[in-house]
Amino acid sequence: MTVTLAAQGADMLPLDSILSGDCVDAMNALPEASVDLIFADPPYNLQLRGDLHRPDNSRVDAVDDVWDKFDSLAAYDGFTRAWLAAARRLLKPHGALWVIGSYHNIFRVGTALQDQGFWILNDVVWRKSNPMPNFRGKRLTNAHETLIWASKTEGAKYTFNYEALKELNEGTQMRSDWVLPICSGHERLKDAQGEKAHPTQKPEALLHRILVGTTNPGDVVLDPFFGTGTTGAVAKLLGRHYIGIEREESYREVATKRLGMVRPLDAAALQTTVSKRAAPRVAFGQLVERGLLRPGEVLVNPRGQAAKVRVDGSLVSAEHRGSIHQVGAALENAPSCNGWTYWQFRRDGQLIPIDVLRQQIRAEMAP
Repeated sequence: MTVTLAAQGADMLPLDSILSGDCVDAMNALPEASVDLIFADPPYNLQLRGDLHRPDNSRVDAVDDVWDKFDSLAAYDGFTRAWLAAARRLLKPHGALWVIGSYHNIFRVGTALQDQGFWILNDVVWRKSNPMPNFRGKRLTNAHETLIWASKTEGAKYTFNYEALKELNEGTQMRSDWVLPICSGHERLKDAQGEKAHPTQKPEALLHRILVGTTNPGDVVLDPFFGTGTTGAVAKLLGRHYIGIEREESYREVATKRLGMVRPLDAAALQTTVSKRAAPRVAFGQLVERGLLRPGEVLVNPRGQAAKVRVDGSLVSAEHRGSIHQVGAALENAPSCNGWTYWQFRRDGQLIPIDVLRQQIRAEMAP
């Protein structure tokens, strides 16, 4: 759905829609502190001088659109400061911003971003697995773009789904260098003439990683340079709300058609791996109260030493008494012990970690 600025009231948040018009005006018309995340793919100000040709003299379809042209670097800096100020006003106190760029603009954007009070959390290098070659052979191939991830202020809380990104990376901590292909093939949108609908369409894989890692279902994600709607398409798929701003009618038309074809994932598919600290707290005594373990039942440690469960959820061994953690630490003569992974109970002749019972209760507590 496309919404004009005049039709959208200042006291409403136009969720899941595309606003037409200038991005700064549109953002300033929205309620303050109303957005969880902003993903911005602003003009790069590529400063192209003439056509670019391949070795066979065929012309490269480079970015030469009017929206990427500025009279001077000072004009570009003024534009950057204006949209960043509008973006910062829109962010909730714990909101965050992602902005992507190339060597043409990202350093200037980074300076403006810090000057306005944003706090940089990471810079991420998106290394393209299939970059466009350098046809003139006079420079290195431009094989990457840079993203800046920043919180609204220093010390502000922000969403970071560490465990989910770790799972995306085959169980290894996600790094700040991402190898992903550029948008091509079936993902590349075409216009009515069969040409590229947008010269700098971003791959959905890039937005998937960003939104899974730094937003939660139901969050509001705003893209002030919406283009053909990659941010909105991924947000809708992942159960997030989107607000797009795009002044070019042709891009809005492509984005509207694209978004109409997206079907959100079901609630079960949207669940991600959470950190152990974020999981609901379960006291060992709850296992006793629920009858999952009985007072007097014997637990054993990896070396076969035993301790009995008491009615208040504590343990008693031959020489020690206390919590599952305290007794475990005493038996190991260690400063601490994770009793949940240390103790086991016996069922049908098998030894089972007591943490299995904790996970059972956590599953019942899940929304």
